[in-house]
Amino acid sequence: MLIVRLRSLGDVVLLTPALSALHSWRPDLRLCVLVEKFCAPVLEGNPAVAEILLMENFVATALKLRRRHFPIVYNQHAGPTSALLTAAIGAPKRVCWTRRQFSFVYNVLVPDPGNKIHTVEHRIEQFYATGLPHGPIPPAKVYPQQNAREAVAKQLETLEISRDAAYAMIHPGGKYFTKRWAIEKFVALAQWLKTEKSIAPVFSAGTAETEILSELRRQCRDEFAVLDSLDVRQLIALAAGSRIFIGNDSGPTHIAAATGRPVVAIFGSSSSVHWRPWQTAHRVVQNDFPCNPCAGDRCYAFAEPQCILSVTLAQVQNACEALLSESGQPVGAKKIQ
Repeated sequence: MLIVRLRSLGDVVLLTPALSALHSWRPDLRLCVLVEKFCAPVLEGNPAVAEILLMENFVATALKLRRRHFPIVYNQHAGPTSALLTAAIGAPKRVCWTRRQFSFVYNVLVPDPGNKIHTVEHRIEQFYATGLPHGPIPPAKVYPQQNAREAVAKQLETLEISRDAAYAMIHPGGKYFTKRWAIEKFVALAQWLKTEKSIAPVFSAGTAETEILSELRRQCRDEFAVLDSLDVRQLIALAAGSRIFIGNDSGPTHIAAATGRPVVAIFGSSSSVHWRPWQTAHRVVQNDFPCNPCAGDRCYAFAEPQCILSVTLAQVQNACEALLSESGQPVGAKKIQ
């Protein structure tokens, strides 16, 4: 079967529980997953995935997939591009949710449960509707590759962080400013982790996050490690080796959760019900506002996004304290307010 999941890292990570459930139920099924090239490392080493297919230009991808004669296609992305691609592939069965663009493309429409449940629970509904028995949903899983582990270990050693040292991975990025906790608060948290917890802070940021990187370097003043050129494989490896991960609602947060590391997830405008870490030890730090959640591209209720600005350093410290004291044991969804 072909499963289409375009776009973001976090979305691909949160598809993996459904893939695990399918593989456990029917190991004879050959699960082929179409993703963007930059997301492919999320699925590397996953025993549930028979083949990772890469999205190229539309026509080339459609022709390549049409020649495969897939009997069924699940559109887990549900946007217009993936809808037209699903139609072009020509599979006899084409599955998506109701009330989506170009719904005439599909001949198996699954009732859309909306965003009042977790994304993982939402994604797996397509497979429940087409035969997967209901049952406990597995955790999300990513698999660090050994060469990436070695590359990250060498980078940390150049920053005087030994292979056996406890470090915290801190990722201050996020898609919208309404989801990004203040850099100065992240830096203050790093100082607290270093002095009070004897845990070395390691910041990560994407090469495209130029504004965040510039501010990080200005405020860190060479006191803390900043890794700004990690590829996705190395990002997974860095997360997997950390003692704790702290970050905003973003793809790296879901990657860290899928490595089984304790995660502190800081939420602003997005829904922590829909996007919290899935089945790993974690704490959600979020302050409730009547306008939450929102689209996040701007603040719809205030002059500034109070949802993320109101999160205090003490709240995040308390979340870290709780996770560190529990030694990484799963604690379910708890919100620190």
